[in-house]
Amino acid sequence: MKKIGIIGGGAMGSGIAQVFAQYGHPVVLYDTNKEALDRSKQNLAKTFEKLVAKEKYTAEKAQEIQNNIEYADSLSAFASIDLMIEAIIENLDIKKSVFKQVEEIVSDECILASNTSSLSIASIASACSKPERVIGIHFFNPAPLMALVEIIPAVQTREGLADEVKALIQSVGKLPVITKDTPGFIVNRVARPFYSESIRLLEEGVA
Repeated sequence: MKKIGIIGGGAMGSGIAQVFAQYGHPVVLYDTNKEALDRSKQNLAKTFEKLVAKEKYTAEKAQEIQNNIEYADSLSAFASIDLMIEAIIENLDIKKSVFKQVEEIVSDECILASNTSSLSIASIASACSKPERVIGIHFFNPAPLMALVEIIPAVQTREGLADEVKALIQSVGKLPVITKDTPGFIVNRVARPFYSESIRLLEEGVA
């Protein structure tokens, strides 16, 4: 899993692209919206300007990292990727449609992953002819700064793939945890009591 394809040029997709690019992975960042791609490229340049000013990177290294990212408005650019990570709207039907399209372009060995924070990976995998290669890889926003990454194998995911993905995520400086394919996974389920208690505080007039 050397070459990474990212679907979605928003904050999440751009952040994930930056993470892999910083560790030397060639990345293809795809979005149907050309303006989103241009904005992503500009924002990344500004980010590295700040990092160079803080002496986190040399100007040469910062440019090298940015050069690792190819910006594409056609899925045909995914023909040679090893891992696809989808980071688009949380809509199951749209995600399933995207996975079906990507599967027609990538190699049979390419791993297909979703960055969904709550949708069923098994449901997404059901849209694919090779559901055993589908898995969840949930980064948190902002991806370059947040260490935790949830890895979610579906019931269809082939044995051993979660461990392979875990090793990859560790290699880019993140802290991966493997979770079952349940609604909300780990972090969102842990957070739910905080939401409920906040509502109670408001109802009781405490704050």
